Amino acid sequence: MTDSDSGSGVGAAPWTCPFCPLLCDTFGVTAAAGAPSLALQGSDCRRAGAGLAQFTPQPAAASPQRDGQACSLEAAIDAAAAILAASRQPLFGGLGTDVAGARALYPLACETGAICDSAQGDVLMHGVRALQDRGRFSTTLAEVHERADLVVCVGADPSERYPLFLERCGIAPADPRLAILVPAEGQDLFDTVALLAAAVEGRAVQGGLPPALAALCERLHAARYAVLVYETGRLPAHGALIIEAINRVVATLNRRTRAAALALAGGEGASAVNDVFTWLSGLPLRSRAGPAGLEHEPLRFGAPRLLADHAVDAVLWVSSFVAQPLPAAPGLPRIVLGHPAMATDDGVFIPVSTPGIGSAGHLFRVDGLVVVPLRPVVADPLPTVAEVVQRLTVAVRARRQGVAA
Repeated sequence: MTDSDSGSGVGAAPWTCPFCPLLCDTFGVTAAAGAPSLALQGSDCRRAGAGLAQFTPQPAAASPQRDGQACSLEAAIDAAAAILAASRQPLFGGLGTDVAGARALYPLACETGAICDSAQGDVLMHGVRALQDRGRFSTTLAEVHERADLVVCVGADPSERYPLFLERCGIAPADPRLAILVPAEGQDLFDTVALLAAAVEGRAVQGGLPPALAALCERLHAARYAVLVYETGRLPAHGALIIEAINRVVATLNRRTRAAALALAGGEGASAVNDVFTWLSGLPLRSRAGPAGLEHEPLRFGAPRLLADHAVDAVLWVSSFVAQPLPAAPGLPRIVLGHPAMATDDGVFIPVSTPGIGSAGHLFRVDGLVVVPLRPVVADPLPTVAEVVQRLTVAVRARRQGVAA
């Protein structure tokens, strides 16, 4: 929050950062009048700093647009409703919003029969498909901090993309509890994790184990609480196979001790929307409420594939956290609910407030078990995604009822 009474522009209360699924809340934000952007106080997190750099201390002055021309919010909603009411198969993509935005989007998706997919859909589905196939043993950040005596980061040190992860786990870079599992020479990550899973299960490995893997296997068996950490964003195509092998390691260890896996994924609202859609419908993203009822197609309903195959006739793109590039969708009617910098010359654009910057909200933390409240740091006149979508749903229903009548 900004200490406007003192005029210092310094965050007077801890701020929850919405730009990373760790949702760190131990530092503040400076919002000095006249400064070119918001700035981080009390931390050097690169990801939080880059996110704040996209916002100024002054209230956003962006206005809705229709084909590049400014218009009222009412006119923009009416134009967007006309697009969705006429669509036979829309795509709701991006989905960068909070819990309230997701709860508003689901009824609109049901009303229009939309297929819904996150901007991070490909990497999100790695974990979803592995969970559907085999299940998993999960953990929390607090449990890792308090109980883990061995933390294995699969593929790479996560500090590059999640700068404060090790700190949140109470682990220093040179901590003896930390191990980094990288492919041995001549192997890829698929081979490496498969070999580790076989070794932990006690199966013979042709040619023997590389020394580093053999040592890690011994450490895993000796640990009282091992946690295997992986980043879905770093996994190659078919990364679900790697996650399934990680889960096999964890399941084997749990026969005689305690172990868990922790996925670093789901930033910019991806996890929140996936969790909300799952609890409302029983199905994750890449699903739709269509003529055949609820359908889930983790491959066929991917947004890139749908757009490349011209399988949808309208796009609603949501990105309230950062100004991300819009996907190529030539010839398709497009509605964008996004950061003010995402204004586009074609279709309908409605600038929306960012949860944790200009409005309150809630997000699921990376471990999936904690819903964290977000507090605004600047006064923002822009509507939230939830407010816009709720009005849009009413307008779409009114148009369809008018046609039916």
